[in-house]
Amino acid sequence: MTRKLAAVQMVSGPDVDKNMTDAAELIAEAVAQGADLVLLPEVFAALEGKPMRTHGERQDAPGSPIQEFLAGQARRHGVVLVGGTAPLSSRPGLNEDDADYLIEDGRVRASSLVYDAEGVLLARYDKIHLFDVMVEDRQSQYSESLTYEAGSEVVCVDSSAGRIGLSVCYDIRFPELYRQLFGLGAEIVTVPAAFTAVTGAAHWESLLRARAIENQCYLIAAAQGGRHGPSRETWGHSMIVSPWSEILAELDKGPGVVLAETDPLLLQDIRRRMPVADHIRLH
Repeated sequence: MTRKLAAVQMVSGPDVDKNMTDAAELIAEAVAQGADLVLLPEVFAALEGKPMRTHGERQDAPGSPIQEFLAGQARRHGVVLVGGTAPLSSRPGLNEDDADYLIEDGRVRASSLVYDAEGVLLARYDKIHLFDVMVEDRQSQYSESLTYEAGSEVVCVDSSAGRIGLSVCYDIRFPELYRQLFGLGAEIVTVPAAFTAVTGAAHWESLLRARAIENQCYLIAAAQGGRHGPSRETWGHSMIVSPWSEILAELDKGPGVVLAETDPLLLQDIRRRMPVADHIRLH
């Protein structure tokens, strides 16, 4: 049975309420076109403005606007919703009685949250690779580790849309993560992102297509795409890539939605004809 994937592209700003209103409209647009799975971009709810910790939420805590928004949208539309990233101030797999439950140094985790069609949280993935680099643009220096604490767990989860492997933005440069997702049986890999315009123009498409080829999976990438302030510009080009590296759908700049169908028989045929998983020699 085919499933339709939708990648939502946004140009998020400092106003969380406006960002979520914009996201809701784009989710509704994707659902109206038949989406079974909707992916939001990285930092969809808050990209610029206040320190990220001011938006930080504890996982599953009542009164958490970003998480409640995501759960409500998934439930309202009856779709699998992957919430780009949300800033979570609690660590996964712990409760309030555990000493390490809260991140105490003022940082948060960039958490990609997967909700089922009933609005139930299926999985949480915390971005492992943090973007601490120099880029030849107006911002020049990016230091995510000052704002975010890195995650450490590789996450793959079953859903009604297929088996999903989770990643975020800068992760795309680290093929060992995707090889682990391949080993865990990922059929679809999600890449919510806020790639810079400079690095996006140079590497975005090449990296996405390479990860799809290497791991024989559908790859869905939802990006930020536009100007967010005087020094921040993101590349956009949200796309869905087939296991044979075909770009099935793509959006250049600005807010919008791209959709494409998965074909499980095609996926099985590619893996049968070229059994990469059986040929791996280095681990």
